Amino acid sequence: MEALSVVLVVDDVKTNVLIMRQCLKGQHQVWAAASGKECLALAKQQPDLILLATDMPDMNGYEVCQQLKMDTETAHIPVILVTAKDANDDEQKGLALGAVDYITKPIRPAIVRARVATHLQLKSHRSKLQFMALHDQLTGLYNRHFLAEWAAQHLSSMARHQTELSVVMLDLDDFKKINDFNGHHVGDKILQAVSKCLQDSFRKEDMVARIGGEEFIILMESGMTEAREKAEGVRQRLQQLKPMGITVTGSFGLLVANAQMTDFSHLLVLAEEAVYKAKADGRNCLVYYDNGQYITVG
Repeated sequence: MEALSVVLVVDDVKTNVLIMRQCLKGQHQVWAAASGKECLALAKQQPDLILLATDMPDMNGYEVCQQLKMDTETAHIPVILVTAKDANDDEQKGLALGAVDYITKPIRPAIVRARVATHLQLKSHRSKLQFMALHDQLTGLYNRHFLAEWAAQHLSSMARHQTELSVVMLDLDDFKKINDFNGHHVGDKILQAVSKCLQDSFRKEDMVARIGGEEFIILMESGMTEAREKAEGVRQRLQQLKPMGITVTGSFGLLVANAQMTDFSHLLVLAEEAVYKAKADGRNCLVYYDNGQYITVG
């Protein structure tokens, strides 16, 4: 059963909150806040939509909306302002601050339900589009576009804080033969199984991306020792995976960037050279780049 969406109702008048609860009963889960400060705190828990009264003491709805939209944690939450005023200036003010819609009092239940349903649906569509823009459609892993953005941010942070960033490139061995012999539908299933293996093998804070075909990139904030252990562990798990009864192995390239290595495209070239050497050394092995040398293990 699909979970009900969460609507946060913000109003200092209890009667108004009760009316909104009755309007949305059975269709949505309703949270309530009696002040702007309480709203800002509850919004951190990520409701799906906020119904926000404009006339409240201490902090009015316009001020609350402005703070919500200025915070990256809550800026994406659609806000519908609820007011007793129906002047165009008030509506324009709310929309200019980032509200998605305006409901005037007295409350009409059918209008509330329709507006809430519409903006929840629009939010769902936006979320799906954002996911598609950042993720590989076959595997659900991050795509090359988001990988580049993530890398740029973390390489900049690495340079400031003098930390290390490990880059692992994985290219599945003889994948064209697997596709040619078994068909692309089987190849797709194998890519999905490999992707799940990678997701399960690394931390949530690590970046795991598919950059095309049978190539994957993993970025970790770690040094060489930890990165080698993790990459070698994945190499061994991969050859034991046998999705759909088919043996799958991979050639791995690894390097660790330091504060002087902040060009991500250059890091990818070095990792790719390591993968080429792994292929030349018989495949199903790990090659790491260290002090200008490529060293094969596994």
